[in-house]
Amino acid sequence: MDAIDRAHLDAQTFGDADLAAELLGLFAEQCLRILPRLSDAALPGQDRADLAHNLKGSAASVGAGRVRDLAAAAESALRGGGDGADAVAALGPAVAAVLAEIAG
Repeated sequence: MDAIDRAHLDAQTFGDADLAAELLGLFAEQCLRILPRLSDAALPGQDRADLAHNLKGSAASVGAGRVRDLAAAAESALRGGGDGADAVAALGPAVAAVLAEIAG
């Protein structure tokens, strides 16, 4: 299974390959900024939930479904007072798969 749903991305960018590449580059940068902060247990849970929410939305827009789902699970757990540790831990490999596909 591909880490990025290319049909979804094509629909979002109206088939514009340059726009798709730009969006994927921005998403990759965002992942690299957010993931370490999301993993920082010293950061307040609501702040981490906001980070997960942002990642969820961005992942949805580029067709990174696994990242979207895991970010949603992390957000839900964090907003509910949990630590979201399982979802956050699973985000690392999911994000790595997306980044590898983008670099591909």
